[in-house]
Amino acid sequence: MSDIQRIAEQYIAVWNEIDADKRRALIAEVFTEDAVYTDPLNAITGHDGVDGMVAGAQAQFGGLKFSLPAAPDAHHDIARFQWYLSPAGADEPLAIGFDVITVEDGRIKQVLGFLDKMPG
Repeated sequence: MSDIQRIAEQYIAVWNEIDADKRRALIAEVFTEDAVYTDPLNAITGHDGVDGMVAGAQAQFGGLKFSLPAAPDAHHDIARFQWYLSPAGADEPLAIGFDVITVEDGRIKQVLGFLDKMPG
């Protein structure tokens, strides 16, 4: 498994971790302390920002799971990948997004997120 594949899988694991303490520990593993995350709904910085954003998404989409439908595409320290948000056993995801990450020393430094499909 490539480092980028591992990092993308850990990134998805952050979004799926509902235990706050475990999620905070995972965020510290996956993101640099000054990580920046920007998508159409959020613009945050740092571990506290990531944790608050993920906790908010979990409150809004409780019971749904994020997944990677395909391997990331990467070069240098940049990767892009699509993600799905779905209930267990669903044929179609409720939400689809596309993220571009920049990696520094094995951790995510920046996320640029795009929302391709969101529930109404």
